[in-house]
Amino acid sequence: MPFYQSHSQLTALAEQALTDTWAEFPDLTPDQIALTWLVYDRPIPVNTGGAITAEELWKYPVRGFNHRGGERIYPASIAKLFYLLAIHEWLEQGMATPSAELDRAIGDMIIDSSNDATSLVVDILTGTTSGPELSTGPFTTWQAQRNLINRYYQSLGWAELEPININQKTWSEGPYGRERTFVGEMRENRNMATTDAVARIMHSIVGGAAVSGDRSSQMMQLLHRDLNLAQTIPDPGDENQVYGFLGAGLPPESQIWSKAGWTSQVRHDAAYIELSDRSPYLLIVFTEGTAISQNRHLLPFIADRFATAMSQIDA
Repeated sequence: MPFYQSHSQLTALAEQALTDTWAEFPDLTPDQIALTWLVYDRPIPVNTGGAITAEELWKYPVRGFNHRGGERIYPASIAKLFYLLAIHEWLEQGMATPSAELDRAIGDMIIDSSNDATSLVVDILTGTTSGPELSTGPFTTWQAQRNLINRYYQSLGWAELEPININQKTWSEGPYGRERTFVGEMRENRNMATTDAVARIMHSIVGGAAVSGDRSSQMMQLLHRDLNLAQTIPDPGDENQVYGFLGAGLPPESQIWSKAGWTSQVRHDAAYIELSDRSPYLLIVFTEGTAISQNRHLLPFIADRFATAMSQIDA
């Protein structure tokens, strides 16, 4: 059973927002975008500072909408959300040793989207390291270890997580050695996720149900973004996770907690948004295509359309 329920009003508003988007960006086809939208009605069960338990959170009805929400898409740096939650679970269970260096890597992985920092986190999660190719026996063991993250997420029993694959590091230039072998000749073993799966992860973090209330709060601190960065054009080839993403399409008085992902082929964002005069909501957007991934106006436009939709819901 999905953790959110479809709703006719949300469906109508979301379909209008998507129609507006396709009219504004005619090169964007319906199969180049996936989206999940969740609305938190009062009493608001999320970002409560631990006011409700995880058990209570999952009982709250949540209205939602998705367009291709179950389609498997390469998540780019959105995968770091999964590593963030997992490393906190490992630390909570004593499966990883706390250290200042690990804290630094976790922060850089989320705040700066550092791939080097992510490499360390994945190594600690799985007990593996990158390096030269391995012979058959050691490589079989290495692969089983790297799949620990997948096994953890499947153990949660959340239907939205069944299609995902989260066993690869993120790269700036690409994998080499055993990592290149592991991803597959046609990259058939690369990371894959859906907007519904990301929505479930974000919902658990925002709701204080990711590992524990305290650890969820620590994750939220790392995910909080400064909307002033919407006016800061990053250096060519770089991103700041606000300019060109959902945060750039919000009113300046808004609050956003998010994780972006981008490559030469995709541009994604996953955000929990609080507007000053409307209900809070989650908006997860994946977009694909070479030209689409370079368009820094698309995601802000989508954010603006859904912020407008939120005003119509409250009305």
